[in-house]
Amino acid sequence: MITAQQLHKRYGAKTAVDHLSFEVRPGMVTGFLGPNGAGKSTTMRLMLDLDNGGGETLFDGRKFGTIKHPMREIGAVLEAKAFHPTRTARNHLRMLAAGSGIPFSRADEVLDFVGLAEVKNKKPKSFSLGMAQRLGLAQALLGNPQTLILDEPANGLDPHGIHWLRDVLKSLAREGRTIFVSSHLLSEMSLMADQLVVIGRGHMIYNGDVDGFVRQFTQSSVLVRSPQAAQLAEALRRVDGATVTEVAQQPGTLQVSGIETAAVGELAFQHNVMLHELATQTASLEAAFMSATGDSEEYVAREILAPPGTATPPPGGPPAAPPVPPSQPGDTTPGGAA
Repeated sequence: MITAQQLHKRYGAKTAVDHLSFEVRPGMVTGFLGPNGAGKSTTMRLMLDLDNGGGETLFDGRKFGTIKHPMREIGAVLEAKAFHPTRTARNHLRMLAAGSGIPFSRADEVLDFVGLAEVKNKKPKSFSLGMAQRLGLAQALLGNPQTLILDEPANGLDPHGIHWLRDVLKSLAREGRTIFVSSHLLSEMSLMADQLVVIGRGHMIYNGDVDGFVRQFTQSSVLVRSPQAAQLAEALRRVDGATVTEVAQQPGTLQVSGIETAAVGELAFQHNVMLHELATQTASLEAAFMSATGDSEEYVAREILAPPGTATPPPGGPPAAPPVPPSQPGDTTPGGAA
């Protein structure tokens, strides 16, 4: 069990982490989500006593700094390329093993497990980001720990690697281990995570199960298809709170919100309406994340600039310059002046 209590950190006038408290329980994968700049990496560093700040984190009731051999209990990777560039992958792990009383043979075991056995005698400075991530996971697993803390471990992995990582983390969780992992791959997190901790600008937004997060920040709807859609739509519109929308380019299909799926089926039965399809439409984790964190996004991109000659000046600004005519053969300057 990881118990974080009132974690906080400031950089001058900026609050990076604002009194976060949460638990990460064993036997499940807990995802850590938030926009860029939300404070995820800082929070993980605070948990591992790698940054100065306030609050405390307990691992099975103990602070990280009091654990005699932390690598045997907590495997952590916060940087994708946290290794000496000229030491071989194998020797890098053997060095870490020596410092934690772990047999050297374990280095070869974890390298084989993450698929790097063929390059174990190569220097990681030549590794791609995906290979570096695999080496980082091998490092985290070196001491066969019960707890894993991973910051963006899927960055740089190809689709097969991402699928493999998901299976590994879920399998480790099923063994009763505690898994805390951050990621921007929301579609992957929806398949991997059981619980979520979601923050924005250092503040807690949500802490609970994935389904609860989606329900809280989105609205489900009902998709219904019928050869008598018009008759059903008329009946549904008489229900208080129900909203009915005809699905474009799908004749006979309605999207209904504000009413439960079972109630739609009962209403259709009462009006002798034949149904070809009746299904609950649940929003994605991505949609819930965008809804929950929209006001917490720190780095907001603007609209793409229009091509030269097509931009509209702001109100009260100078008029846009006329478009430059295309050059003619023999022209040497813009606009055709020879």
